[in-house]
Amino acid sequence: MTRVKRGNIARKRRKRVLKLAQGFRGAHSGLFRTSKQQVMKALRYSYIGRKNRKREFRRLWISRINAAARLENLKYSKLIYLLKRSNIGLNRKMLAQMAVIDPSSFKEIIQQISF
Repeated sequence: MTRVKRGNIARKRRKRVLKLAQGFRGAHSGLFRTSKQQVMKALRYSYIGRKNRKREFRRLWISRINAAARLENLKYSKLIYLLKRSNIGLNRKMLAQMAVIDPSSFKEIIQQISF
């Protein structure tokens, strides 16, 4: 069996992990074994965070739409029902941006759907 020299590959692998661990506190940024564990944990947290971010933004949009709708004496659920019934294809993100940036157009939409 021939000898396999792995010096360059192993060094490259360790450098890649240590580069990902830059900025971690204490030994987590300098020692390979602990930094490898922390990088794995950080990647897991970032994956979970990407999923949670979608939920959080949806909740934010809904609360903004609800606040703007209640200024017009309309509940959020009723507003969404009326939008669906009148085939207005605005999603929650667009509605929330309208409610914050351009309240007059938001009011126009409410007037359109409530007849």
